[in-house]
Amino acid sequence: MTMPTDKTEAASAPSAPSKPPDPRAEAPKIHGDTGKPSALLKKWPSSPTRLPSIIVGVVVAAVAALSIWYLVRPQPLLVQGEVDATRLDIAARVDGRVAEIPVERGQDVAAGAVLVRIDNPETIAKNEQALAARIVAEAQLANINVGTRPEVIAARKAELERAQASVVLAQKTYDRVSQLAEHGNAPIARLDQATDSLHEDQRAVDQAQSAYDQAVNGYTKEEHEIAEANVGKAIADIKAVQSIIDQMVVYAPVASQVYQRNVEPGEYVSPGVPLVTLIDLSDLWIHFDLREDLVNTIKVGDRFDVRIPALADRRITVEVKLIATKGEYASWRATRATGDFDLRTFSIRAYPVDKVPELRPGMSAYLDWRARE
Repeated sequence: MTMPTDKTEAASAPSAPSKPPDPRAEAPKIHGDTGKPSALLKKWPSSPTRLPSIIVGVVVAAVAALSIWYLVRPQPLLVQGEVDATRLDIAARVDGRVAEIPVERGQDVAAGAVLVRIDNPETIAKNEQALAARIVAEAQLANINVGTRPEVIAARKAELERAQASVVLAQKTYDRVSQLAEHGNAPIARLDQATDSLHEDQRAVDQAQSAYDQAVNGYTKEEHEIAEANVGKAIADIKAVQSIIDQMVVYAPVASQVYQRNVEPGEYVSPGVPLVTLIDLSDLWIHFDLREDLVNTIKVGDRFDVRIPALADRRITVEVKLIATKGEYASWRATRATGDFDLRTFSIRAYPVDKVPELRPGMSAYLDWRARE
């Protein structure tokens, strides 16, 4: 029996299941193949996706656009200001020791409230002296207004009559001595003595007459004016001392808040030394120092918003009410040695349009100058 050939066995054997062609299978060799990938395979690459290239392109374009926008956009110009208020340094016009300070720092005080009491015994003594001098001056004026007392007039009249009687006696003595001297019965010296006595008695009569007339007529107009002037001077002295005493109690001029106590009880103070510093919180404004090249873009009455960092960046509207007439100092220096110049600073006051109770002096305020409109 003959054995089947290989071909027959291969044909009669069951066929293996077919597999999909492997793309990695070796391509048919071409004549002259040396075992390296053929040029045909190099021309058959797989086609990758284009999404990464698109993303990269978009990112590059965005970065370029942002760079250009950042370079050409206008830079903000921030101006910093500070909240300020009316400050009152209260001083006294007298010296002495501080007796009492009935206020504390941070306390709200009303207008007319007592801030400091000063003790000065010397001033009190001067006031008592002035009061006594006034009493004396008024008494003298009253005495002059009443005139001469009747007793004084009567005494002056009696003196006049006595002087007149002395003249009569002296005249009789002179006549007798004169007759005796003419007949040689009396010396000339006795006649001279009688003559002198007569003249003295006559002058005494004149003086007594003047004193009597003065008593009857009373004081002159000029004496009345002098007495009235003395009373006025005494009253003026009292007012001067009283004004000093009034300054020994220091009062608050306006409703405000005590910012600082500069002295304590028992300290000796001199006139003009600040005793208490007050802040008027009802008169608040925001102070800006602007360069001179910015002042011409603003005027009194302009309104704009500012940010207050201390109030959580709260925006408040302010109105310009004061622009300094003259530049005060040069705070911006020139950046180049040539072709540039220093810029002076002008003070600006802007008041809040609406009251802001939380606003306090010393808080910072920021303003974007270019975007203020």
